[in-house]
Amino acid sequence: MIVKGTDGVLVQGITGTQGQFWSERMKECGTRIVAGVSPGKGGREVGGVPVYSSVHDAAAEHDIAVSVLFVPPLAAKSAALEALQAGVSNVVVLTEHVPYHDIMEVLAEAEDRGARVLGPNTAGLVVPGEASVGIMPGFASNIFQPGSVGIVSRSGSLGTLMALHVVRAGQGQSAFLGIGGDPILGTTITDAVRILDRDPRTDVIVIVGEIGGSMEEDAAEHIASIDKPVIAFIAGRSAPAGKRMGHAGALVTGNRGSGRSKVEALTEAGAHVVEVPTQIGDVLRGRARVRGSDEPPRSRRDVRPAHDAEGAPAVPKTDNHPSHLGAPPAHSG
Repeated sequence: MIVKGTDGVLVQGITGTQGQFWSERMKECGTRIVAGVSPGKGGREVGGVPVYSSVHDAAAEHDIAVSVLFVPPLAAKSAALEALQAGVSNVVVLTEHVPYHDIMEVLAEAEDRGARVLGPNTAGLVVPGEASVGIMPGFASNIFQPGSVGIVSRSGSLGTLMALHVVRAGQGQSAFLGIGGDPILGTTITDAVRILDRDPRTDVIVIVGEIGGSMEEDAAEHIASIDKPVIAFIAGRSAPAGKRMGHAGALVTGNRGSGRSKVEALTEAGAHVVEVPTQIGDVLRGRARVRGSDEPPRSRRDVRPAHDAEGAPAVPKTDNHPSHLGAPPAHSG
């Protein structure tokens, strides 16, 4: 799901406090919000955006490519199904604590219609210089800049941190895809890697994973078959087995899903695995040491991007170190 600045975006729940606030922030990033939906509140405007009572009414008046949901957990299923049944092909479900059977029904509907769901429990996505959909700080220039590094993250907070260090390394992002932290997701790490592998603006793919589930191990099988270099960070590797850390999906059961299992699978696939996000700069410059080793990174590929954030041939930069993060995303993930 790579959103362009020309794509029409619908905000479901736009009249709520969060919907209003983040709609303004998204517009600051260039997002083309064409309409909002709040049941029973059609005919109003929020920040110049027309509000409709249903997605069907909004879709009859506007070309909608993406819908983003600012709705409570028990309303997420009906809101997402309404968007899909109205013909919206991309739905971003920010909501946390959506019942599993509800999201399974949504994903089944999306599959039947050939649509894409991002989330649930996602912070959204950012395409610097084009658009931001969700609650990521795409408006913060010290965190997001146009470039050639594509980031996939289960966590919005850790993804923001990784994006910050990419910019501090003198690079920028082609896209940030927050897939969400729940066990059942519409877009997996493998799906996101495939999207970035097909994206012509992406030279390097960065995965911000965490313990629990097998998405990183599954993605490693695909990573082994692509040519673009991949860098990975796995959070929660010191968590004891059987403990859930943070996200609902961050639960280690048996050997698969552990930090060790993920690191081994990704390394075997040819990815660079860093110990902490601050190492991303050295890896991008091609001078990192992986996992504390004295040996060079174990990879078949050079990870330096072909272009810098301005599209010129990439050269190492070391003077881009902002001292403030800007506004944090309003998302615990």
